Amino acid sequence: MPATFTPSKVEVEKRHTGGGARPPADRKPTGGGGDGDNWNDRPEGKRGPRETLTKYRLGLFFALAGDLMFFVAMVSAFFVRQASGHFDASERWITDWRPILLPPILWLNTLVLVLSSVTVEMARRRLFYEPDLIEEWFGMGRPAARHAGAWLAATIVLGGLFLAGQVAAWRQLALTGAYFASNPSSHFFYLITATHAAHLLLGLVALIAAAIGLFAGHSLQWRQILMDTSAWYWHVMGLLWLFLFALLEFCQ
Repeated sequence: MPATFTPSKVEVEKRHTGGGARPPADRKPTGGGGDGDNWNDRPEGKRGPRETLTKYRLGLFFALAGDLMFFVAMVSAFFVRQASGHFDASERWITDWRPILLPPILWLNTLVLVLSSVTVEMARRRLFYEPDLIEEWFGMGRPAARHAGAWLAATIVLGGLFLAGQVAAWRQLALTGAYFASNPSSHFFYLITATHAAHLLLGLVALIAAAIGLFAGHSLQWRQILMDTSAWYWHVMGLLWLFLFALLEFCQ
């Protein structure tokens, strides 16, 4: 009985590469010279680039969820303390809450932070721009890192300007006689802005690490992960500041 020969899947795909047939593999450039970078044909149970990126995004958002709960508690304490007081002997409501006039520089700081969120998003998108990634995949340099690096450098500068502006706002407020312990309103102003500034400083460190990784890192996948998570953290801190600034400006 003559032996039958069944062509393997690989050979079938090699023969049928045209005429509308599915290409042998859906290869997407993720760095490392293309070796083992196929998104579809990976070993069973091994995470691909998309799954890895999603895992780190979820980890970041879970961590931020706990962080945001801390700010929610702080804002709740703000409103509770604002409404606290007592009635005197004449049945008049007495409170020690004295609204403060916010330094005008906070408006400029807010604009700077919004601009930094735009630039960091441009940096994130440039690092995922497919034509540039294809060039790197073929060993033709790092155009994605070069283009993303310019936007990332602008973000770092703007982030530094925001923090410097917050310090200037604290000094301006102190010149008016409103210190941390002056009254509950100024107490919460310094507490809220300083806590947010500390979180933003952490984001600035992450952006600097991402900038170093753009040119020092060998794995494009990990450069993308660091850039992506740093950018999303920065976006969340920007949105949080818009809420906190509105709280301090309009809810005193």
